[in-house]
Amino acid sequence: MRKFSGHSSAVPSAGILAAAFLALAWLPGLAWAGPTSASIVPAQAPAAPAPAVPAPPAQAPAAPQAVPQAVPPSAQAAPQAAAPAAPAAPAGQPAAPAPAPVVVAPDGGKVLAPLPSLAPMVKIAQPAVVNIFTVKVVRSRGGPSFPGRPNIPGPQGGPFNSPEEEFFNNFFGFPQAPPREYKERALGSGFIFDAQGYVITNNHVVDGADDIKVKLDDGQEIPAAVIGKDPKTDIAVLKLSKEGTYPYISFGDSDKVEIGDWLVAIGNPYGLEHTVTAGILSARGRAIGAGPYDDFLQTDASINPGNSGGPLLNLQGQVVGINTMIVAGGNGIGFAIPSSLATKIVDKLRTVGRVDRGWLGVYIQEVTPELAQGFGLDSPRGALVGTIQPDTPAEAAGFQHGDVVLTFDGKPIKQYQELSSFVADTEVGKVCQVVVWRDRKEKVLSVTIGLLPDASQNPPGSGNNPQDLGLTVREITPDVARSLGLEPPQGLLIENVGPDSPAGQAGIRPRDVVLEIDGTRVNSMTDYQKALNDHAKDTPYVFFVKRGEHNLFVSFNVN
Repeated sequence: MRKFSGHSSAVPSAGILAAAFLALAWLPGLAWAGPTSASIVPAQAPAAPAPAVPAPPAQAPAAPQAVPQAVPPSAQAAPQAAAPAAPAAPAGQPAAPAPAPVVVAPDGGKVLAPLPSLAPMVKIAQPAVVNIFTVKVVRSRGGPSFPGRPNIPGPQGGPFNSPEEEFFNNFFGFPQAPPREYKERALGSGFIFDAQGYVITNNHVVDGADDIKVKLDDGQEIPAAVIGKDPKTDIAVLKLSKEGTYPYISFGDSDKVEIGDWLVAIGNPYGLEHTVTAGILSARGRAIGAGPYDDFLQTDASINPGNSGGPLLNLQGQVVGINTMIVAGGNGIGFAIPSSLATKIVDKLRTVGRVDRGWLGVYIQEVTPELAQGFGLDSPRGALVGTIQPDTPAEAAGFQHGDVVLTFDGKPIKQYQELSSFVADTEVGKVCQVVVWRDRKEKVLSVTIGLLPDASQNPPGSGNNPQDLGLTVREITPDVARSLGLEPPQGLLIENVGPDSPAGQAGIRPRDVVLEIDGTRVNSMTDYQKALNDHAKDTPYVFFVKRGEHNLFVSFNVN
């Protein structure tokens, strides 16, 4: 069974390295976490090194130390045999691949050309990579102290904080332990992307932190403040408190990185500072249930807890991804936020401190081959509308349950997750044309994009809907189900929880799986909406959720 596990690690104060291992076991669910090798296949062999030519002396980059657009590998002078020319291809046929480049060894034998070194690029990029240390003061509520163990409070959170539990404790005379505080420490990675000391990391690295310190490559430890954060994409922007000019690295274009291209990760895994690993881009466009805008790069460059927030670099030293997650127990499977998404979020966080997103007000799901056949579609495509929230742009535009969104504002929907990203990137107030598949034919709807409400706030006219609880959920695809160990797929995945919302205060967490609400099974957004609509007013909600290997009940009231 595969599990996802997180990159940053919450630790006690007994040594960074050992604590990071403890944190790995503690974190459930998703972990917030060039040239090819010598081959006998000519088409995949590395290019022959250039003939030995005296190179101009290297010049150190002037501050700020932006990574140049290209960092050539060091060429080593060696006797070289000229590669034979490829035979001419017949007219109309593709040219034959050139033979593998060779180098003459000292003993006269021929060997494949050596791979270029990554060291020149790493030397320039590494000074901009930082380690991030956070401290969070956790305040626990007082609870019952059991007889004979007066200093050990009883269970905290969830049903143990209910009025009925308090009555039980008072009735039997269990004394109440006083509230206590303790410091929770965590570590992660990040990188400076602006000479004025702006730093990017993952939101989960700094979320809720009371104290943040950034350690530079030269050993300086500088306090930092959060400028803005976006939980939905797990990105945060920090500003170093010390004025000055800092080395930085620039963003590259993740859309230009191809599967098989070499990538380099630099970070702070398990507290091992400035660790450099290399691998290739294994896949792209991965949706793993981490949030509504999943579009991860997958790499086999070694990424571990503590790498969260560090850069994933191309061979030119440009950031093409932000390392974020790993698969627990899955060697060589790590995930990074692509730079094409990150740059949009970072610009908004740096300028206004938040990300305003477009909003339709629908819950969507994947169009499987069986559903496509049932709806009369020629292929599985688009996004199937499961539920339409009341008083939303979608309702005003005339969306109906069972519509399949084929195009949005001129963009075709190939995978259903694309609709969420397209809508989120659309300017609030813009009127968009949407083509839906309804009654086995296309229909065009005109919708005015609204502003996505905050998960911890109630949208106008929301009534008794999911936003009232302060959480957002999504249906579970077969791939996400396998990653969570849910065979067959069941329940709904919690994507986000407002920390000050009723659900957040009760202890519900992102990546929990809701199995039941008030004793009713929920396996679809329709089930979810019906359970909330059927809930009796002025009574607590009772959620039955799966968290890792355990199931538990969580109860809370909505004022």
